[in-house]
Amino acid sequence: MKNLTSTVVKTASEIYKIMEKGSKNRSTAQTEMNADSSRSHSIFIIHIESEELIDGKECFKVGKLNLVDLAGSERQSKTKATGERLDEAKKINLSLSALSNVISALVDGKSSHIP
Repeated sequence: MKNLTSTVVKTASEIYKIMEKGSKNRSTAQTEMNADSSRSHSIFIIHIESEELIDGKECFKVGKLNLVDLAGSERQSKTKATGERLDEAKKINLSLSALSNVISALVDGKSSHIP
């Protein structure tokens, strides 16, 4: 993925700072329907690891939390998007359609191929 970063943090406040930085890096633009419309998807993955001694043995616990914020689907007739905004809207809608195809294939139980 382009511009993917990984950071080790120790506290919740450090996680918040990283999330805030990621939020500031998101692409936004004004449309007729939204003055601050998200023009990008965002995925924030938190890996949580802990270690403790139980009866003299090291025990590890591992968890993973995926936070996904997708740019919204748009109707060009309502946003009145033109030029660059229209091109962005087409790509947003295409990527959401592709994701929908993946989810449908995963849940239908019949697909031999997941796109």
